[in-house]
Amino acid sequence: MRRLYFLAPDVDSTRRIVDDLLLHHVAERHIHVVASDEQAVTDADLPEAGLLQESDFIPAVERGLALGGATGALAGLAAMVLPGVGLAFGGGAILGTTLAGAGVGAWASSMIGLSAPSSRLRAFEEAIRDGQVLVIVDVPKRSEQPVIDLITSHHPEARVEGTEATVPAFP
Repeated sequence: MRRLYFLAPDVDSTRRIVDDLLLHHVAERHIHVVASDEQAVTDADLPEAGLLQESDFIPAVERGLALGGATGALAGLAAMVLPGVGLAFGGGAILGTTLAGAGVGAWASSMIGLSAPSSRLRAFEEAIRDGQVLVIVDVPKRSEQPVIDLITSHHPEARVEGTEATVPAFP
């Protein structure tokens, strides 16, 4: 999946873009709208961005998983070196502490990531404050260019602001 970012000048234009995306068989769960006036988005019945799109949850989990796993592996290696105990644990200590460290790291960092605003959306903060509407669309890689062409041909007022290479499967 690829994540596409479009800036629309207002909610009415956003409504037309979302309608075209739905007609182009993009599922509503893959469309996310971010605006400063959340009430206008709700009134227009647009798919609002959720906590996963507006927070740094996914990058935080990835960092926590890596750092926690590395710390756990080091702790397992340290346990192996302990005289008398290290031989009894063997390789299971390294595996167990690596998995435990990765789990604790992912959990702890996810709690922090949920409360931090998305680092990817920081680039759009000023435009959103100025009244523009950010439309985020998750599409399969093969559909990326057709969706961009659809938006740019039917809605010249919308600006393509970039793509993100990969999107996690669960947001």
